[in-house]
Amino acid sequence: MGDKLLDSTQIINGLAVMLSFFVGYRYALKRGDAKDSASDEGAAAPSLAGSSVPSASEAPVSDKGYGGFNENFKMVLVVRNDLKMGKGKIAAQCGHGAVGAYQRAVVRTPRLLRAWENCGCAKIAVRVESEAELMAIKKAAERQQLNTCLIRDAGRTQIEANSKTVLAVGPAAAVDIDRVTGHLKLL
Repeated sequence: MGDKLLDSTQIINGLAVMLSFFVGYRYALKRGDAKDSASDEGAAAPSLAGSSVPSASEAPVSDKGYGGFNENFKMVLVVRNDLKMGKGKIAAQCGHGAVGAYQRAVVRTPRLLRAWENCGCAKIAVRVESEAELMAIKKAAERQQLNTCLIRDAGRTQIEANSKTVLAVGPAAAVDIDRVTGHLKLL
């Protein structure tokens, strides 16, 4: 045994570990799919106090785009640059957008949300120059069945009440979000 690099027992044990990993991995993916479909068929989703839980009138959101561990996921925060908000105001509005999109994703796209969390919760801030451009991005994202959250300001500080300030898109696969926001410049 001393002159061999690996003996047959070590090779068999190594193969058994690799086989059990792949079997367990496949089982975990199937089990996750079964849990998600069971929760979709079950009772109505619990409402989150103070959050905007999606209603039947909202655009459908697809959660089946989950591609596994090799995919990259992100959230994009689209900020209106024409409002000339200060840096602190932009940060606050982006925070509202990220939290709102997260709360919607908990209910609407839980598998994508978990994948995004496992990939480090990437958030990218980009800019648009008008409300019309912001709304066009929102419509395009909804056509792609992406999770969105539009933030309107209360009007207590820098800008007019009910101004649309930030649109959060995602979390979702980066390639899906880039189809909608990939042409926009970073903030």
